[in-house]
Amino acid sequence: MDSMNQTVIYAAVMLVAGLGIPVMGALNGGLGARMQNPALAASIMLFVGACFSLVFLLSTRGLAGLSLRVSAPWYFYFAGLFVLMYVLSVTWVAPRFGVGNAISFALLGQLLAMTVIDQVGLFGAIQHSLTMQRAVGLVLMAAGVFLVVRRS
Repeated sequence: MDSMNQTVIYAAVMLVAGLGIPVMGALNGGLGARMQNPALAASIMLFVGACFSLVFLLSTRGLAGLSLRVSAPWYFYFAGLFVLMYVLSVTWVAPRFGVGNAISFALLGQLLAMTVIDQVGLFGAIQHSLTMQRAVGLVLMAAGVFLVVRRS
């Protein structure tokens, strides 16, 4: 598969994943508000996600996919804490602040974090230097976030 096809496939997968984030925020925020317990709603959502992830793992990799013999730095295993922090945050904030506002500021945080991670190749990520073109794009995206959440 050539580089252009890979780029299109990767972009499409992440576009679909991105579409799911506000849906997840709205659904889980609604559940948390109805239960009056954002932590319980987040726990249920993560449990359901873990179950589906395990089914996916077993259906694609079988029991061999359960091997935990991996040499990775200890901090790689704490990615789930960031998922939990995001889920708890959006479950609590979205019903109070609006799904659009919550997701917009989460996007701004993602833009800031990805800039640092890409610039220094943090955690073994592919390094992409901050060029003037990228900096302008980031400023425009950040301005877009603020325009989206601004109330006239």
